[in-house]
Amino acid sequence: MSERPPSAESKDVTKLRELAYDLKVEQAMTTNVVVVPPEMPISEFREVLRVHRISGTPVVERGRLVGIISTEDLIKALAAGELTAKVGEKMTPQPVTVYADEPLIHAVSKFSSLGYGRFPVVNRQGDLVGILVEGDIVRALLRRLEVAYHEEEIHRYRASHIFEDIIADRIAITLRYDVIHGDFARAGEASSKLKKTLTRLGIDPRIVRRVAIATYEAEMNVIIYADKGEIIAEVQPTRIRIRVVDRGPGIADIEQAMQPGFSTAPDWVRELGFGAGMGLPNIQSCADEMKLESKPGEGTRLEIVINL
Repeated sequence: MSERPPSAESKDVTKLRELAYDLKVEQAMTTNVVVVPPEMPISEFREVLRVHRISGTPVVERGRLVGIISTEDLIKALAAGELTAKVGEKMTPQPVTVYADEPLIHAVSKFSSLGYGRFPVVNRQGDLVGILVEGDIVRALLRRLEVAYHEEEIHRYRASHIFEDIIADRIAITLRYDVIHGDFARAGEASSKLKKTLTRLGIDPRIVRRVAIATYEAEMNVIIYADKGEIIAEVQPTRIRIRVVDRGPGIADIEQAMQPGFSTAPDWVRELGFGAGMGLPNIQSCADEMKLESKPGEGTRLEIVINL
């Protein structure tokens, strides 16, 4: 018996998830960060939390992030009667951080998987530039929702009108975007441009979200692994067909590459916040049809179809 294909409802992507791909951590983080030194007594740290009404703070020594300490750490110290203990003795050293310029969706995943209440935010040089709590993410998404709504109202017109006015046996609007290997500064730019174009064409927002996530993941794969690539999107009256073609090392084992969490990204890419091994599974979850072909040493060709 053949497996039933996933329904359209099971592939639906929320607007918030789409925006979490679109926004960067720096657009959500708090930049006015209260910090404490490692030599501060726990009794003084308690006052810092009370005065600023916060539940935790980074620990900084000579301008460098060395740890993070929270209300939970304070409670444990108080319970043990260690009011004279130093912050550096009770903090969590070498805390997990997020980069200011990485997609907000990465931070969302870390909150979900690690269960932390906050993450220090650093730049690519390792300097502390902000702090991120879950409330910051909610506020950033709500702000972006309001902006997106007004932008869509200004730019939207019905794509169906375009297709109705054109007389041809076959109709397609073709959009092309170049993707360059290692260009992390522009990571997500092609998928963002495609998303805006589809929105202005009046495509159903639920479809646009699926396209945006699928193309973002494909774009990141090109940036990480291939020498160069191209995203070609064909908007037809009944579907959107996306082809991602790259020149690069190719995929040795496609079946293995489709497994969630499997990644061949080098450590330096992982340190940048990319290469988590969820790209191809995320693409498949958004697509109505997906075809992947690859020749080691030559490159990869990915085709995604999303029905309208």
